[in-house]
Amino acid sequence: MSLSHTAAEYMLSDALLPDPSSSRAKGLRLELPSDRLLKFVTVGLPLLLVSLAFAREFSAGSQISCFSPTNFTGKQSAYTDTACWDSLIHHGFDAEGHAITKSLWALKVFPYSLLVVAVLMYLPYLLWRYAAAPALHCDLLFIIDELDKSYNRSVRLVQHMKKVQQASAEPEQFWEEYERARRERYFEFPLLERYLTCKQHAHALVFIYILRNLLLLLFLAATCLYLVFLHLNIFFQDEFSCSIKTGLLQAEPHIPVLIPCKLVFFSVFQIISLSIGSVYVLLIPVVIYNALQLCQWDKGLLSVYEMLPAFDLLSRRMLTCPLNDLNIILLFLRANISELTSFSRLNAVSALREATANKEDIDTVIDFMTLLAGLETTKPKH
Repeated sequence: MSLSHTAAEYMLSDALLPDPSSSRAKGLRLELPSDRLLKFVTVGLPLLLVSLAFAREFSAGSQISCFSPTNFTGKQSAYTDTACWDSLIHHGFDAEGHAITKSLWALKVFPYSLLVVAVLMYLPYLLWRYAAAPALHCDLLFIIDELDKSYNRSVRLVQHMKKVQQASAEPEQFWEEYERARRERYFEFPLLERYLTCKQHAHALVFIYILRNLLLLLFLAATCLYLVFLHLNIFFQDEFSCSIKTGLLQAEPHIPVLIPCKLVFFSVFQIISLSIGSVYVLLIPVVIYNALQLCQWDKGLLSVYEMLPAFDLLSRRMLTCPLNDLNIILLFLRANISELTSFSRLNAVSALREATANKEDIDTVIDFMTLLAGLETTKPKH
């Protein structure tokens, strides 16, 4: 065996991918990077701010300060603060002098409403995790494994072709047999292609993904409307008039009818609501963009694998409407590109193919590796 043939054999042996490790199943990402960022912000931001609000409440003590009469003792002033905080009802008069009341009770439950907001924001991710992630995990494992196996089959096929070419006495007959095998699709990978084609006609994953984004968009809009309602009705009133002439104190003549009070935590709640509202408004276009990703195909990944023989899912125009499970899988394959070992090698081959002068001689990975293996550089054109 000549030195060139020995070098070609070693080169092709090194081109084979190692067997996938068992950690691949654990390393798959079942959330897109943008969705993961949305989860951390939409759920984490209200939890962070409400924890700061509770920390201030515990450290500052009373959340209300009432201007009690001078003849009140310390215990009477403390009772006034407690009673006004428990009621949180503003007593006033309209333009005609009629008594009116306005409840400020929403201020008391505002920190707890943020906890409800955080739970609501987490619901779309729970839906995705339990309704779609298990099926997506199985699809990704199978497709990634089959793509790597397809690459290895191509390399082994090149090894076999190299041996057949060396043993062939007539090079032209070898190339004719090779062209006939390609025309009759002996090199195709029917299981992988048919599986990807089948995913084009499935819509379970894309339905759950759109539903997830719609729910998230609905909860973001509802939270923003809730904060706008608080600002328009409550968050511009940090002072109110409280009445403690109720119950046993109703007949006490020395107790004034109305006592002015001020909310100590008012500015903190304003900052929290403005922060959450502004961030959520900025996140709405991100959610819409995530949903609009499904309106176009990510053809970059599959186009690289079309270098494999007879892998022509794109060239045969099998990609029709992008709103199907295959498009979702392509997005997650892009997010898990580090687990797809063969992609980096084929991408390098593709870059070399683009830099080659006679591109018509290199249209599949078999042609490229055939040239590297020292076979004939000229062959019949398709």
